Amino acid sequence: MTSRRVGERAVIPLFPLGTVLVPGLVLPLHVFEPRYRRLLADLAERPEDERGFGVVAIREGHEVGEDGAKALHEVGTLALLRSVVPWPDGRADIMTNGDARFRVLRLADEGTPYTCAEIEWLGEEDGDADTHLVAQAVSDRFDEYRAAVAGAGAVEAAQMLALSEDPRMLSYLVAAAMVLDLRDRQRLLELPTTSERLRAEMALLARENVMMRELPSLPAIDLARTSSGMN
Repeated sequence: MTSRRVGERAVIPLFPLGTVLVPGLVLPLHVFEPRYRRLLADLAERPEDERGFGVVAIREGHEVGEDGAKALHEVGTLALLRSVVPWPDGRADIMTNGDARFRVLRLADEGTPYTCAEIEWLGEEDGDADTHLVAQAVSDRFDEYRAAVAGAGAVEAAQMLALSEDPRMLSYLVAAAMVLDLRDRQRLLELPTTSERLRAEMALLARENVMMRELPSLPAIDLARTSSGMN
């Protein structure tokens, strides 16, 4: 993840999705709408380190269509474009990875068919002095969660990547790897410090582990359906 000046403002393209992108997560996308084909063309004209767009989760509406997304969450993540595989008919498969978080201040009319917004970059503060201790507790509890998923027959659980020892990266990896509804994942993204995110994950993991023990036939086994991985 690159560092951005906290509080600095910029105008960036937005790509509303029905999912939450967290920093460090690899996000593949299939681009087919004309407005996003135009976005890719515009990004291709920029320097490589400036080829990015903001992924924001849809609060109300749908991904597809000009009027699909009626309301967006305020906090999103910059997706840096890493590769583009074009199709003969103009569509494309792209690979991006989550970079810095931002807050949407207002929508901006840049004369493009895709939405743009003025945003401000958010910081990545550690928070409490005992962040590393909390991170270790989260790691242990996540291992219990992963074992429960594997024990319930989710083959994909064995494919989950090893956890990072860095508390901030750990907090985002756990946020991405757990099977949560959009509201819970968005809340984790919005938390201002690593320690707050880790503590929230402790509570979520405790809830999920209890559920897995009591309802072993209902595991959250969508882990492999989200093509993701940390950098």
